Amino acid sequence: MASAGKELSLSPGLLYRPGLLDRAAQENLVEQIRAIVERAPLYVPVMPGSGRPMSVRMTNCGPLGWVTDKERGYRYQPTHPVTREPWPPIPAVLLDLWREIAGYGKDPEACLVNFYADEAKMGLHQDRDETDFSAPVLSISLGNTCLFRIGGLLRTDRTRSLKLESGDVFILGGEGRLCFHGVDRIYPGTSTLLKAGGRINLTLRRVNP
Repeated sequence: MASAGKELSLSPGLLYRPGLLDRAAQENLVEQIRAIVERAPLYVPVMPGSGRPMSVRMTNCGPLGWVTDKERGYRYQPTHPVTREPWPPIPAVLLDLWREIAGYGKDPEACLVNFYADEAKMGLHQDRDETDFSAPVLSISLGNTCLFRIGGLLRTDRTRSLKLESGDVFILGGEGRLCFHGVDRIYPGTSTLLKAGGRINLTLRRVNP
């Protein structure tokens, strides 16, 4: 599954593994994601308070899923907010990847699936809705390249940008677990993995201690 992608360490706790997943592994993941979406359809989340829709569509797999709505805000719950059905299980291939490179003794409880159309983006934010910050956040890129921006523990800290390509893996852990990060843009036509274009980002998270 893993290719010999160069390992690049950024600031403490941040790890960039470009090209970790080869084309066959990427195609296998896309097929498994399609099966997940059949059971737990993509939907458009909205911001707390304002109810403004995000530019991404999302779903989840695992015992818990990350959701957000106008009334109750950011949280994890065991059911899809539209279908009210439990989330599908996390595919074994993702659990194996987590066990191989996350450096954490417990399995993830949630895998957030974000689909970025070519015009979508994600503002700077922290992943801090979990109760266990000792566990890393493991992110997998599939499809078109994105411009990923990573900063520090304060929103005002200096940021650095890098292009995440299909098959790349990025980990936020240790001192970098709560670093601000976001996606500034998608580069259309940079991958042939997804027939209709766009980008899929898978984010594996441990929610509870």
